[in-house]
Amino acid sequence: MLTTFKRKRKRLQSYTWLGLPLVLIGGWFFPKLGFFLLSCMIGAAGVALYKGRAWCDWMCPRGSFYDLFIQKISEKKEIPEFFRKKGFRIFMMSVLLAVLGSQIYFYWGDLNKTGTAMVRILTITTSLGIILGTIYQQRIWCHICPMGTVGNFLSDGKKPLVIGEQCGATCKLCSKACPMQLKPYEYKDEGIMGDNDCIKCSTCVAACPKKALQFEDKLKKAA
Repeated sequence: MLTTFKRKRKRLQSYTWLGLPLVLIGGWFFPKLGFFLLSCMIGAAGVALYKGRAWCDWMCPRGSFYDLFIQKISEKKEIPEFFRKKGFRIFMMSVLLAVLGSQIYFYWGDLNKTGTAMVRILTITTSLGIILGTIYQQRIWCHICPMGTVGNFLSDGKKPLVIGEQCGATCKLCSKACPMQLKPYEYKDEGIMGDNDCIKCSTCVAACPKKALQFEDKLKKAA
């Protein structure tokens, strides 16, 4: 089941990852492509309002790229807890949004220069994500991505992962399968996944041998 699920997820990601090189490369020749970055920011925030960080699963071109390509060369080490600290994430978000905001302010009215500024920011952050993803784990950038942080803040209680009583909390296969290195089994007693960085990809659901995991919206449909 897990193999079949991963194949399906990769197929979805194969449709979206091309948006990344389209902007990263094409944006230097057609600067207005840089505004695609704004559409992704709006999409990520909009989806988070009703479904949590689901945008980051396969709808985000950069996330799809990291899973499809950087995962193959990643050292797959544990992501340092420092990258998940709220203070550090807010700092990163503030810096990047301040840089983006200042660029829009300075180039206001010049769409080509504004678009180029966005392409430049996307190029730098993607390159950093590739480097960190190779050294640690492919999705490490997703923990400090500004829109990922916004999604985290907006995700509380949005279609959470439910952990059933049959979970033994011993095999930890859910954590091993999770592309974000989250640990659903740690929330067995609460019965609800309390980590808002869950991207709702359902990889852990497919990996659980006891079928103990399910998303709340799926449970409501089955009821």
